[in-house]
Amino acid sequence: MPENLKKINSALISVYYKDGLDAIASELSVRGVKIYSTGGTYDYLTNNGFEVEKVEDLTTYPSILGGRVKTLHPKVFGGILSRRDNKGDVEQMAQYDIPYIDLVIVDLYPFEEYVAAGASHQDIIEKIDIGGISLIRAAAKNYKDVVIVPSKECYSKLLCLLREQNGCTTEQDRLSFAKYAFATSSHYDTAIFKYLNGDGEVNAFAENILTASPLRYGENPHQEALYFGDENSLPVQLHGKEISYNNLLDIEAAIELISDFSEPAVAIIKHNNACGCAVRKDIFTAWTDALACDPISAFGGIVIANRPIDEKTAVDINKIFFEVIIAPEYSEKALEILKEKKNRIILLRGEVAPSAKKFRSLLSGVLVQDRDTFVETGENLTVVTDKKPRKDQIDDLLFANKLVKHSKSNAIVLAKNRTLLASGIGQTSRVDSLKQAIEKARSFGFDLKDAVMASDAFFPFPDCVQIADEAGITAVIHPGGSIRDGESIDYCNAHGMAMVKTGIRHFKH
Repeated sequence: MPENLKKINSALISVYYKDGLDAIASELSVRGVKIYSTGGTYDYLTNNGFEVEKVEDLTTYPSILGGRVKTLHPKVFGGILSRRDNKGDVEQMAQYDIPYIDLVIVDLYPFEEYVAAGASHQDIIEKIDIGGISLIRAAAKNYKDVVIVPSKECYSKLLCLLREQNGCTTEQDRLSFAKYAFATSSHYDTAIFKYLNGDGEVNAFAENILTASPLRYGENPHQEALYFGDENSLPVQLHGKEISYNNLLDIEAAIELISDFSEPAVAIIKHNNACGCAVRKDIFTAWTDALACDPISAFGGIVIANRPIDEKTAVDINKIFFEVIIAPEYSEKALEILKEKKNRIILLRGEVAPSAKKFRSLLSGVLVQDRDTFVETGENLTVVTDKKPRKDQIDDLLFANKLVKHSKSNAIVLAKNRTLLASGIGQTSRVDSLKQAIEKARSFGFDLKDAVMASDAFFPFPDCVQIADEAGITAVIHPGGSIRDGESIDYCNAHGMAMVKTGIRHFKH
């Protein structure tokens, strides 16, 4: 048995969720622990045969204000906050006849659940817990003498201690519970603030996520990593090895890209950028044409489809090594085929909406911005050249613009027949990005005649449209906004090229 054990002689139990409470009450009762309780918890415990004293009998005050005030009383908080080794505290405890409370088991009103369910504002406000949060903070502050159990997630840990240490705890045990208690109260307060501050009036970075999943490592093996978030927000894993840090980055990039397409589409992602993408009438053709974009880079990447994957498509995908496959559905046979690779991660994409904000830590702070969800349509295009793009060119320009939006800046995308031909990404010069894309397209035998070009930002000089023209490209889409836009437009007019502007820049760093 550990040294310096402190016996639990009394406990206050006041919980919203009663599941699992019987086992704890049983362990406390057989060890002679005096139990105080309130309202529904008192009724639950007494109905199940446990001997319990009402908190109202201790305080001599009833629950008032519709239950808003039950435990907020010196005879409760004195019993929790009193320092057992402080002479003055001990004397006052005796003077005011305040019993010591060694264990506090309490949880909080389900505020977040009410918000998520779309409850009325008044109902949500009533689910802001006051007594419970106060009990948690008081008991956690006095962890030297008191055990705090702030949620049902801690029940199993408490049960183990009660059984293994015969109703006793060490200071380290109590400190461990206190850490989780303050994490719980911090998360709760954050949820309330975010609800009340929905209009963004108060500028404060407020995020608190209790659920953490350890990852094998970070971007590199020498870096430790965790994923903080609700696992229900992730695609459902049907098969394969544990998802890694880099997998998660690619999965997000894949989902963000495919979400911009409504027609059958397949994209292949490598290091957060598309190395293949095609829109077709059926998913098999979209897959084969997406792979043809760059079958070399595709190796070891991620395949994502926005339609169910059938047996025929699965057979073809299975010929190549891909780390992750994502789709909204799989036929039974397709899933059987894809599972032949033991470590391949197979994910079922649901309809979980992404967060409205994106965060990035840097230096000693955090950057926060709105997620870039704008998707251009034909209505957002302004033709700025004498020559107007054809209907099929407009389709290609919008397709390419979706891809360039999700490519690392500086980014250039070349496309034709709603197929990615090549992209130039992450270059310090837009000209270099274009040259990279042209060279890559030619290396795979693509004919750039009548292809289109998309740029994530404006052209500061006419050099890019000139290089594109000389490669055979006949239509261009970009945000516009340079004081020298006219030079690029003049070149297009002189050489029979069509150009449209969107007015929306899509940098991605």
